[in-house]
Amino acid sequence: MYVRRAEKKDIKGLLDLLVQVDMVHHIGRPDLFKGPATKYNSEELEEIIACDETPIFVCTDESGQIYGHAFCISKQEKDNSVLTDIKTLYIDDICVDEDHRKQHIGTMLYNHVRDYAKAKGFYNITLNVWNCNPGAVKFYESLGFLPQKIGMEMIL
Repeated sequence: MYVRRAEKKDIKGLLDLLVQVDMVHHIGRPDLFKGPATKYNSEELEEIIACDETPIFVCTDESGQIYGHAFCISKQEKDNSVLTDIKTLYIDDICVDEDHRKQHIGTMLYNHVRDYAKAKGFYNITLNVWNCNPGAVKFYESLGFLPQKIGMEMIL
């Protein structure tokens, strides 16, 4: 298995994984996530794949089977009165196919994202993780991620 930049031919596999992501969130927070759905459609994915500011990486085998993905977004606050102009690579989503977890695919994806971010001169990598997904929290902590800020809510 190896990690590469996503291509148009990967859209079906990406959509399948996006349903898995949604279902993890739906099971954890059915009040917020509708279940089985994807946050992007094929046309949107085609645009995202084509944009250098939103790289998607896939872990695949020689046959093209996709085992995981990492959606990233380049972010930079410029001329903000409070924040510095650092360039951040935001991981919007990492997913490993549920039938192939515990095989270090997530780590392979993250290492590729980290190497990409270093090569492109990013200052840091950030992400959000839902509290209802303790497996993901544990995974990101194992990679060395620390809380940057905490989102809180009060359901009325």
